[in-house]
Formats: sequence, C-alpha cells, structure tokens
Amino acid sequence: MSDQLLRAQSMLTARDHVLLGWLADHGVLTTPQVAYALFPSLDFAQRRLRRLHDVGVIDRFRPLKTDGGSYPYHWVLDQLGAELVAVDRDQPPPRPSQTKARRRRWTVARLLGHRLGVNQFFTDLAGHARTHPDHQLRRWWPESRCADHGVFANADSHVALQVSPAPIHPDGHGIWTAGNRPVPFFLEYDTGTEPLTELVRKLDDYHRMARWGGPQWPVLLWLHSAERAHHLHQRLAEQTLFAPVVTASRDHATQAALGPAGPLWQLHGHHGLLTLADLADALPYLQHPDHGPDAFGHPFAPRRKAEPLRG
Repeated sequence: MSDQLLRAQSMLTARDHVLLGWLADHGVLTTPQVAYALFPSLDFAQRRLRRLHDVGVIDRFRPLKTDGGSYPYHWVLDQLGAELVAVDRDQPPPRPSQTKARRRRWTVARLLGHRLGVNQFFTDLAGHARTHPDHQLRRWWPESRCADHGVFANADSHVALQVSPAPIHPDGHGIWTAGNRPVPFFLEYDTGTEPLTELVRKLDDYHRMARWGGPQWPVLLWLHSAERAHHLHQRLAEQTLFAPVVTASRDHATQAALGPAGPLWQLHGHHGLLTLADLADALPYLQHPDHGPDAFGHPFAPRRKAEPLRG
C-alpha cells in the first residue's frame, strides 16, 4: 500500500467510508444530497467535502445550467478514493483510465438526471433515518447489484436445477426498517417520459419473478405526477398481481413537503395513504422468514409458486 493511500486512509472517518462506498456503488451525489443524508448541517458537509477533495479522494463537477445560475457541486470518486474502496472491499484497484471514464460518464445529462433522481430517493430516506433513530435504511443496492446472477433467488434450495436470473431491472433495491420491522422493496423511478404500457410491462417482470418463487416484495413506483399514478392504478385493476405495487408521486410529495418515508404511498387494492414503514402492517407476510431479505440470495429453483395477491 502506497504512503499516499496510507495517509488518506488514516484521516477517514466512518462517515467518510459510507460516502465513498455510496459513490462507488451509485456514481454521483450532489452536495445537498450528501449533507442531508450524512451531516448535521450543510456547512459541516461542505467543509468535509472540500477536505476530501483537497487530498484527492473525491472529485467534483458542475453541469451547465442553460437558464443561468449554477447547480451545486456533483461529487464522484477520484482515483485515490476508488483505491481506498477497493482496499476496504478486498478488490483489485481500478486503473486510472477506468476511474476517469467513470467520472466522465456522469457528466452526460441523459444519464445524470435519472441517476440523481434515484439517488435523491435513497438519500432522502437516509436523511430521514438520521433524524429518526427508530428508522434505518438497512440496504441500498444499485441497479448493477440487482442484476447479479441469483441475487434474488431462494436461499434455502438444495435443488441442482438453476434457472436464469430474475427478469427484473429495478433502479434500486432497499430495506427500510422501523422498530426493527423490515420492508424490503424494489424501486422504479419514473421520469414521466415512458408510456404507461412500458410501466405495466416492467411490472409483469416482477410478477413473473414472484411466480418462479422469487421475492414478493413491494415494487415502489416513484412517479412523475399524481395524475400518472391515477391512470396506472386504473390499468392495474385489469391485471392479476403476484407482487405488491405501491405508487407515490413527486408532485404530491413537493406540495406536501414530504419525503419518501412519509404518508405518500398508495398500495394497489388498499384504501388510504401509507408511510413506507406502514407497509410492514399492510403486508404482514413480509415479516415471515420465508419472505424476508435473508430468504434469498442463491440461484433460482422452483421451491414454491406464489399466489395472486388479494385486495
């Protein structure tokens, strides 16, 4: 290990390690996202980010804003930070060219906007948990981790038969806990540009996975608008659901000044709005060991067939 790496490692705090791990997994975070998720104040976050930048652990950029003004700094791993994460995870360090290409990737506006939207969802949950000790964002996986072979397969199967990976491509997967009651979920972040038929097609993949014996975890659709959510629920009324579908809209969240932990969620087939934690009561089977996060993680075998969900 080089002297530079040892010096950087010696000055990192536990919070710094969390931040570097997030940047390794999720690519890019803005100053406000980092501050809300991890720090008691914006000033404190800005000082620490500058310090990490000065020693070469993280890098930053600001996208162009066509209507004037400026965006906040966007933070990515620098080479030294990427090497520190590799040491923590016992992985080979990336080449400088790989780190540089990864940084450049996040300057592409089409990719950046969607990724920041997904990351905003999870950093809002992390920030809520930071100020509510009985809540915790226990897991935050990126799309790439969700694509690993067998990651959502039955963990207790000893059958040699192995089937293809789950046919899903969520924008993220998380476990939200309140009072030690876990709510594992998949996230689909909607920009409002796709037709509803495409959203329904994506949901079909989750239902197919559940029917193969994969997790029947709620699929959270963080939608562009309340009107879009209304029309989607109308479409879903014509479907047979094997995985719970839960919607919330960002325009409603903005109007109500609430984040994704709040009472924004409409579980299809149920009346009234729920908090994310309320899904533990609305879907009590999630607390059973056969449906919890620890029940999955090895290649698929058809252990059980899911039953359609009842409203």
